[in-house]
Amino acid sequence: MSVGDLAGLIAAIVFALLVGFLAYPIIKVGRLVEDLRHTVQGVSEQTIPLLSEVTTTVSTTNAQLVRVDAITSNVQQVSTNVSALTSLFAATLGSPLVKVAAFSYEVRQAMSGRGSAKSSKRRQAGR
Repeated sequence: MSVGDLAGLIAAIVFALLVGFLAYPIIKVGRLVEDLRHTVQGVSEQTIPLLSEVTTTVSTTNAQLVRVDAITSNVQQVSTNVSALTSLFAATLGSPLVKVAAFSYEVRQAMSGRGSAKSSKRRQAGR
């Protein structure tokens, strides 16, 4: 064996050891990629039914919101009607009731005899 053959043999052994050292991390990375592929596949399998359930929930919620919108619209109409009825009541009965109450108060004061004394005091204060 010559020196060149020996140098070639040493280079081949070093190259084989280098390949051996690099093969181990490559195998580890391959296993990691395989585990990652299984994880992503599991997440995909669980996500698809979840998205289906979310879609169903959103559809149901939209239907309920339509019902709530209809109820709100009806409540607004009732509120408007009650307001109009209150205004009508105040306009038709409110003023006459106040006048009747004031009249009956004055009549009671006049009948009890105190009305004349208070009236004269009011007239004197007004001067």
